[in-house]
Amino acid sequence: MLLLYGLRVLRFSLVLIAVSLLSFAASGRQNRAKIAVEIEQSMRTKLLNVWYPRSLDQQHGGFLSSFTYDWQPTGSQDKMIVTQARHTWSNAIASQLYPKEAHYKTGARHGFAFLRDVIWDKKNGGFHTLVNREGQVIRRGIAEKEAYGNAFALYALSAYYKATRDKEALALAQETFRWLEKHSHDPVHKGYFQHLKLDGTPIVRPDTISSTADLGYKDQNTSIHLLEAFTELYQIWPDPLVRDRLQEMLLLIRDKITTPQGYMVLFFQPNWTPGSFRDTDKETILRHRYLDHVSFGHDVETAYLMLEASHVLGLKNDTTTLRVAKRMVDHALRNGWDTEKGGFYDEGYYFKGDPKITITKDSKNWWAQAEGLNTLLLMADLFPQDQMQYYQKFETLWRYINTYLIDQEHGGWYAGGLDKEPQQKTALKGHIWKGNYHQLRAMANCMERLRAKK
Repeated sequence: MLLLYGLRVLRFSLVLIAVSLLSFAASGRQNRAKIAVEIEQSMRTKLLNVWYPRSLDQQHGGFLSSFTYDWQPTGSQDKMIVTQARHTWSNAIASQLYPKEAHYKTGARHGFAFLRDVIWDKKNGGFHTLVNREGQVIRRGIAEKEAYGNAFALYALSAYYKATRDKEALALAQETFRWLEKHSHDPVHKGYFQHLKLDGTPIVRPDTISSTADLGYKDQNTSIHLLEAFTELYQIWPDPLVRDRLQEMLLLIRDKITTPQGYMVLFFQPNWTPGSFRDTDKETILRHRYLDHVSFGHDVETAYLMLEASHVLGLKNDTTTLRVAKRMVDHALRNGWDTEKGGFYDEGYYFKGDPKITITKDSKNWWAQAEGLNTLLLMADLFPQDQMQYYQKFETLWRYINTYLIDQEHGGWYAGGLDKEPQQKTALKGHIWKGNYHQLRAMANCMERLRAKK
C-alpha cells in the first residue's frame, strides 16, 4: 500500500513538473513575442520612418547623411561611400520587410543609381571614398580608395540585387569583387590592403607618418566587413573564388586577428604582425588608443559575422568557429559589460603587469549596443542554459537601448548612451559615420529570431 501511494505521489510530482515546464515555456514564448512587437514598432517608428524618405537627396542623388537632433539637414552633406552604401542596403532590406511601402524600393533604386553613376570610378574602377554633395570627388587628407568602403558597396549591391533581381547590380557587384581581387587582395600574406591610390595601388606606410595614423596598416574592421560583404555576395553569386575568399577571411579573422583571450587585435603590419604599444608607458598607450585597445563592440559584432559566414559556407559541425565566437562574447560580457545598467563599454586595455582589463573609455556608442542586441539573442538561442545568461542580458540591453539610446520624442538613436554622455541628446542624430545599418540589421534579425518557433 505504501509503495502504491509513493508511486502515485511520484507520478503526481512528475505531472506538476511537466505542467510547470510547459507553463514556463509558454511564458517564455509570450515574452519573446512581446519584445518582438516592441522592437518592430521601434524599428518602424523611431528608425525607418525618421530616415526615409527624408534623407533622399532629390536634387543631387544619393542620401543626405547629416541631421540635427531634431532632424533638420545640416552641414555640407559630403557623401562617403560607406554611408551611401549603407543607406542603399537599408532601403533594400526594408523593401523586403515591408513590400507594400513603395518608397523603400524607390530609395534602394535611388541609392544604387548614385553608387553606379557617381561614386564608381569609371576610368580606374573601384568606388571613390568621398565626394561632395554634388558628386565631385574629394581627395584631401584621405585614401582615394579603401577596401572598407568598397566592401560596403559590395554589401549594398548584393542586397539590392537580392531585393530586385536587377542584373545591373549583380554585374557591378561582380566587377567590384574582381577589382578588389586585382588591387587590394594580398596573395602573399592573405587578407586585403585597406588604403589604395586612385588607380588601386596599395599605399605603403611612409616612414615619416605620425605613429598615431593608420595609413598603410591592415586592420580588423576592414577584414570583418569584407567577410560580411563576401557572405552576402556568395548568396547571390556562388562563384568558387568568392567562396575561397570568404573562407580565407573567416579563418584569418578567427585564427589570427582574434587573440586566445577572446578579443581582436585592431591593426597589423602587412604581414599580419600585430600593432601593439603594450610595452610602452601608459601615456604613450593612451595616445595611440585608436590603434590599440580592446573594442568590445567589434568583438560581439564579429562573433555574429563569423557564425553567419560559417553557415552560408555550409560548414558542417564547425565547432571551432562556434567556440571562438562564444569566447569573444563571453570575454566582452565579463570585461566590458556594465553590470549596473547594462550595455557594452567602448574600450578597454590590458596594461602590462595587470592581469585584469582596465576600462579606458566607459561610454556606450550606439552601434556596439545594436550589435550586442543581435549577438546576445543569437547566443541565447544557441546556449539557452548557459551560465552567462545571454537571454537575460539581451532583455537588459533592450531596456538600456530603449531608455538611454532611442530618442522617444524626435526618433532616431543617440550616438551614445545618455547615462554616460547626456550631451548626446542634442548632438547630431545623423552624420557621415552614423546612419542606421547597425540598428536595422540587429532589430530585423532579433524580430525574426524572437518569432521563430521554439
